[in-house]
Amino acid sequence: MHWICCQIGAREHYAVARALHRHSALELLITDTWVSPSNPIGILRSGLRGRFHGELATANVTAANFRSIGFDLRARMSGTTDWQRIIARNQLFQKIAVSRLSRLVQSERPRTVFAYSYAARAVFEFARARGWRTVLGQIDAGPLDQRIVTHLYNEDPVQKRLWRSPPPQYWVNWREECALADRVVVNSSWSQDALKLEGVPASKIRIIPVAYDGPIVAAAAFRREYPVTFSPSRPLRVLYLGNISLGKGVGPLFDAIRLLRDEAVEFWLVGSLQISIPADLCNEPRVHWIGPISRSRTAEYYRNADVFIFPTFSDGFGLTQLEAQAWSLPVITTKFCGDVIDDGRNGRVLPEPTGPAIAAAIRELVHDPERLRRFAANTVDRDRFGLPQVGKQWLQIFE
Repeated sequence: MHWICCQIGAREHYAVARALHRHSALELLITDTWVSPSNPIGILRSGLRGRFHGELATANVTAANFRSIGFDLRARMSGTTDWQRIIARNQLFQKIAVSRLSRLVQSERPRTVFAYSYAARAVFEFARARGWRTVLGQIDAGPLDQRIVTHLYNEDPVQKRLWRSPPPQYWVNWREECALADRVVVNSSWSQDALKLEGVPASKIRIIPVAYDGPIVAAAAFRREYPVTFSPSRPLRVLYLGNISLGKGVGPLFDAIRLLRDEAVEFWLVGSLQISIPADLCNEPRVHWIGPISRSRTAEYYRNADVFIFPTFSDGFGLTQLEAQAWSLPVITTKFCGDVIDDGRNGRVLPEPTGPAIAAAIRELVHDPERLRRFAANTVDRDRFGLPQVGKQWLQIFE
């Protein structure tokens, strides 16, 4: 079976396309921008340098660089809202993908078309009309995820003004994508249960975790060390890395920071702000607001932290868990994401993301550095989430 992958951006470092290419099953990758190291566009727009992967240098890849970049420039100048821009970009990409797919209709070979959720409906309509199989990559927990996040923002009078829900048509299109898909691939049992609640047939759903290769050589040589005791001069360093939003659990994290005022703990918050910083934490010396960083700099923070906090309310998977584990960094997470952490073995899995629960888990580690050492020595099995193993699961979804 020949696979065609359609995706906006470099989601999962092009893992699906790479896995298929390794097995000589990838006929074509259609994406919005593809910028090789020699392409001058990457010099002019540094944010596009990650829109390439060397492993796909020999693959058949097509992109619409100028149309996609032009769209982004016009959208910023026009002052459109975030949701208007997201939906318009998704629609433009589907037009690009369908136009490219239409060149393949002369060949009668069977094909499987893969596309990520929210940018797949028109692509699947075209594919199904030609008898091709369709696979939807569901990136999150769908409408349930949206309801959870909307509730969190509505309950917070300070943050409420920052949230905008997508228009109803957004979910109408998504339900059509699910109906058109022969298979819907989710990354966690949490997302599977969420989609079943929305009426997606269980027979369509497959769970395949996010694939992660990671910095194998550099991380293997790294040796994590902890002090005998933590103190004000050497506090426990808690790292949060990702978009700083209520859905990711920063509200309870802020409550935990307040509860831990008398403990030898400091917090590093790395990522783009999608909230207003609470007044009492804005200039708090124990809280370091790092801001967004490049992907190449994330290893620096994983190496230097003592524990990683991922207190999400809902996440399709949470790739940062694997990134932290690659550097032997223990993780405090919740049950509302991908199953990476084994509670009590390589970190803590909170039953609910609440301030007291987060504070208790961190306090336990402040007073027991030996427990951190044990967690760091029992990181997740790399092969379980490696591209070879995950790639086999993609090739078997119709079996």
